[in-house]
Amino acid sequence: MRLNKHNTFFIIRPNTYFFYLFLFFFSSFAQERDKWIAPLDIPILLSGTFGELRNNHFHAGLDIKTQGRQGLEVKSVQSGKVNRIRVSTSGYGKALYIEHFDGTTSVYAHLKKFAPKIETYVRAKQYLKESYTIQLFPKEEELKIEQGELIGYSGNTGGSNGPHLHFEIRDSRDQSPLNPMQFPLKIEDNLRPQIQNFYLYSGKDDFNSKKEYPLIKKNDSVYTTAALNAGGSIQVGLRFFDRQNLSYNKNGIYSASVRLNGKEEFKYTMDRISFDDSKSINLFIDHKNLKQNRSRIQRFALHPKSQLSFIDEPPLYGTLSLIPNKSYQLLIQLLDYNGNASYVEAYLSGIEAPQKEIKSQVNLLDPIKDYLFDFNSTSVYFPKDSFFEKATLQVKQNGDTLVVGEDSLPLKKPFEINFTIPEMDSLQKAQSFIGKISQNGKAYFLSTKKEDNRWVGKSKSLGEFVVSRDSIAPKIVPLNFKNEQWLSNYSFLKFKIEDDYTGIKSYRGEINGKWILLEYEPKNNTLIFDFSDLDFEQALHEVTIEAEDSVGNKTTFAIDFYRK
Repeated sequence: MRLNKHNTFFIIRPNTYFFYLFLFFFSSFAQERDKWIAPLDIPILLSGTFGELRNNHFHAGLDIKTQGRQGLEVKSVQSGKVNRIRVSTSGYGKALYIEHFDGTTSVYAHLKKFAPKIETYVRAKQYLKESYTIQLFPKEEELKIEQGELIGYSGNTGGSNGPHLHFEIRDSRDQSPLNPMQFPLKIEDNLRPQIQNFYLYSGKDDFNSKKEYPLIKKNDSVYTTAALNAGGSIQVGLRFFDRQNLSYNKNGIYSASVRLNGKEEFKYTMDRISFDDSKSINLFIDHKNLKQNRSRIQRFALHPKSQLSFIDEPPLYGTLSLIPNKSYQLLIQLLDYNGNASYVEAYLSGIEAPQKEIKSQVNLLDPIKDYLFDFNSTSVYFPKDSFFEKATLQVKQNGDTLVVGEDSLPLKKPFEINFTIPEMDSLQKAQSFIGKISQNGKAYFLSTKKEDNRWVGKSKSLGEFVVSRDSIAPKIVPLNFKNEQWLSNYSFLKFKIEDDYTGIKSYRGEINGKWILLEYEPKNNTLIFDFSDLDFEQALHEVTIEAEDSVGNKTTFAIDFYRK
């Protein structure tokens, strides 16, 4: 079922009771959504749109620009109650979830801090748990919110790469993200999507062979190509972006369709997505091209193994079958939420399908089976359903390195890497780990289970793996004060915390032996303590911070200061 921008409802085999319940819910929803307000009191400009293609996921909301600043007031778009609060050093950072009476939930992420009444509630729980990272589910009456009420301040916490507000609307029943543009936000946009590159993919089953055809701009909205010859079954790929007025960010689109001789062959609309859709995103793009060229090509076809909730029902798979000596008109439409459209119009002549080149295959793996590759001191295990489809894979041991295919091949689930480790002392053993080698040659830490001399790690992507060692403990230095300095007029303490190899696993801070809340921001390598958290009686105080990296290397840092 789906509510689109025109308030059209699609209902799949409801019983009578559910049918009327559904109509009641969504008629109320449709009436109330026009009364919503924007979460920020500034012109709404977007750096990210709903359903946009991201690394390993579809974007579940809107990224609203905050003029390059932090600390803008964020307000609740509708009345409701806070039903979830999360503070994390990754992902959404500081995030607030407000459930509304129309059956929706609004989400506000990457906040710098919460509004005072929420901040007080959260900090009390953090001190009780002695943890900065926390997830809370307030009771029904604890944190009621009125429309337009201050709920927080915009920031850059968690996995954010710059100041902005990540804003979502979800269906409260199953937490499925809904397109926030339905609610509505006043965003000026009369710009059409821009189409950069056009590709045709061929192949009997895998469609891994692609060819680019130059685009010719026919007018403001239509791109075309020279006459094309193609045979057999083909699929279409495009590179494109969309912009809104006054914003230079390259964003995603709302809807797309493919027609061959007037018949619709593929269509999708980004009104609603599921978080499960992200499991199939690497089948929705040219994943190999992304890994090799860092360029994202969207494939306008539905892979048989993918499960995408936003594909219009009944699903059209987008594989185009061309008959020799027959002429075809191919028309692709890209549409943004405001109705601005761009088209690719191409004319094709069908030819005999080329014979598929038969290559020598190394380890052709069937996804319905599990596989074990066993070497002298290493092994690799792929459980059933590790792959989306049959895969050609080379697995070998090259000295101390285990080579497992190429990371351009997307996986459906993680696989297991095993190393048999030679004798080593307890310190070496503790400091060693299984790592995945990146393009810069660095071995990135994989969580490693150590059972005697057999070590096991799991990876979500293919590549090269090795046993590496990290013997360097984290480093901690003060940034805004010196030892034994008077800090009576300071509002916070700031520290630099770094671990250049396996990363910070945990940390703990105390003043005069009492736990303190240190806000950790990994991308800046900082810890910050707010003096408003504690009252001081004596003048001399000692700060101690203990930090541990992912393999157990520890650091203890201590420094004194004066404050009354």
